[in-house]
Amino acid sequence: MDESAGNFDLATAEPLAQAADEPADLALVAAACAGDEAAFEQLFERHRQRVARVAGRFFQRRDQVEEVIQESFTKAYFALNDYSGERGSSFAAWISRIAINVCYDELRRMRRRPTFAISDITDEEATWLNVRLTQEGAGSDIEAEAIARDLASKLLARLSADDRLVLTLLDAEGLSVAEIAEQTGWSVPKVKVRAHRARRALRSVLRKFL
Repeated sequence: MDESAGNFDLATAEPLAQAADEPADLALVAAACAGDEAAFEQLFERHRQRVARVAGRFFQRRDQVEEVIQESFTKAYFALNDYSGERGSSFAAWISRIAINVCYDELRRMRRRPTFAISDITDEEATWLNVRLTQEGAGSDIEAEAIARDLASKLLARLSADDRLVLTLLDAEGLSVAEIAEQTGWSVPKVKVRAHRARRALRSVLRKFL
């Protein structure tokens, strides 16, 4: 996924400059609720890449990303009457929240069948980890740094669904604790506790490279 095109925020998962499109989204939602299938198709085309970007943070295979897209919009279609942009949530934020929950459900299903094994880490990646882990003062930054690299999928695949979700949103996407709470429906204290536990779990995985 190309993240260089525009200033993105996962909370809306859209270029900030496109906020002016929201009135059109609201009109399309209203039309779709009234039975206009073409209006929902327009919503799908408008926000498909947004959902794909969310899914791409958690899954590498194209078929997995496509499955998240289809499941997210299916859930959105049947919940359109529950959506109200007047309550302060844009359609972009709403569909992103649905996508995150779909990803979370899939991560939970995958928990006992991880995609990657430690042996999938290349020699070059293992060397980088070893150097960073033994550097003086590396501290907890190593977890965030590792997640921000291409190593993320291989390392996070060894963690639980909760740990993988919170670390991806916190370190890969750069969301705040409050934003993660909003996107997941968890309380702020719960996000903080899960983040602490997730970092501890990831540190245990990283110790294998010492």
